[in-house]
Formats: sequence, C-alpha cells, structure tokens
Amino acid sequence: MVEKEIILTQEGLRRIEEELEELKTIRRKEVAERIKQALAFGDISENSEYDEAKNEQARVEERIAKLEATLRKARIIDESEITNEVVSIGSTVKVRDLEFDEEVEYTIVGSAEADPYELKISNESPVGKALLGKKVGEIVEIHVPDGVTKYQIVDIYIKKK
Repeated sequence: MVEKEIILTQEGLRRIEEELEELKTIRRKEVAERIKQALAFGDISENSEYDEAKNEQARVEERIAKLEATLRKARIIDESEITNEVVSIGSTVKVRDLEFDEEVEYTIVGSAEADPYELKISNESPVGKALLGKKVGEIVEIHVPDGVTKYQIVDIYIKKK
C-alpha cells in the first residue's frame, strides 16, 4: 500500500517540529518523573498515580510517533511558487458568499494543517477543492451538505509570516 503524501506549508512544518521537540525534550521527562514519583509510593497494583502516568506516557509516545510519521510523508509547499494569480495550497483567498453577501478569508492548506477555527481549510474539503485553481472574479459553486453555496473570489494573496 502506498502511503498518502501529507502536504504542509512552511508554517505547518515549523509547528509540527516545535511540538515534536517539546514532546521529546520536555513532556517525556515530565512523565518519566511522574512515573518515578508514583513508584515511590510502593505497591503499583492499586496505584492510580502510576496508572495515570503510564497512560500519559503512552499518549505522549503515540503523539511522537504520529508526528514523526507525518514528517516522513510530508511534502513541503515551496512558498516561492505560490502566486496571487490562482488559488493554490498556501494561498489565502477572500471570497464573498453571494447568498448572504458576506466576505470571509480562508487559507488553503493540506489536511494535516486544517483548522476551521483559524479559517485554515483543507485542499481536500469541498470548499478547498472547489477554490483550487480559480482566479479573482470567478464564481464557484460548492456542493455542501446543506445544498449548493456560491462564492465569488474577491482576492488571492500569500500571508506573510
């Protein structure tokens, strides 16, 4: 089976690397210390502190493994190739909802970076797919669970870090 490529922006790569570094250098040590303290209480058969610390250790190690796997499968977007001519992964696009006459900005990212609270939408989402490759002024029909939404592309730009 071919592993699915994970598309990341430079910002997404930086965030993953920072989280991985924190987990490996800080969180691992904290959890190991909690396990050591719990063992000092003696009998581990009824030691909830020990059980909790071991469960936390498993969660930390699982997250580390997941982040390392993400980095192995990652393809980093070359931000110098992103233009304001067409919507692409890494672009920020301002659209006008034609039904409600409201504007919203989305940044198109790979699925690993998607965060609807930060208005970062996946290139694999219905909205992301529909916007990719489009130009300013184009009207895009997006099939969403509630029906069809129409957006007009107002602007395309690259957010500077």
